[in-house]
Amino acid sequence: MLQISHKIIIPDSEIDMSAIRSQGAGGQNVNKVATAIHLRFDIETSSLPAFYKEQLLKLNDRRITQEGVIVIKAQEYRSQEQNRQEALQRLQEIVKSVVVLKRKRKSTKPTRSSQKKRLDSKTKRGQIKSTRRQVID
Repeated sequence: MLQISHKIIIPDSEIDMSAIRSQGAGGQNVNKVATAIHLRFDIETSSLPAFYKEQLLKLNDRRITQEGVIVIKAQEYRSQEQNRQEALQRLQEIVKSVVVLKRKRKSTKPTRSSQKKRLDSKTKRGQIKSTRRQVID
């Protein structure tokens, strides 16, 4: 079971994990042992509340396919168990990130000092450029 919050839990039956061979260099061991974990979680068929499902499907994340399946590949560690924990932790972070509500930005006016600094820098830059002009005799 994957604990999302104190009320929301994802059962192991909804998470499909398979062991695959890791990519990259690693010597003889990498060619024999399947230590990487390929995790698949179908959002539509999960037992998550409707709000979570909607927000997850709205996310613009490359790990979420068009069919609504979260695909995570964990291959950072040399042991299969550590990669399994890493994949589950990433899934948990994705689902938790949906609940955090973003504050709306309050538009503010620039301060007087910032306006003055901006105009002073523009004047200074203009003076530098005017000294580069061709001198007329």
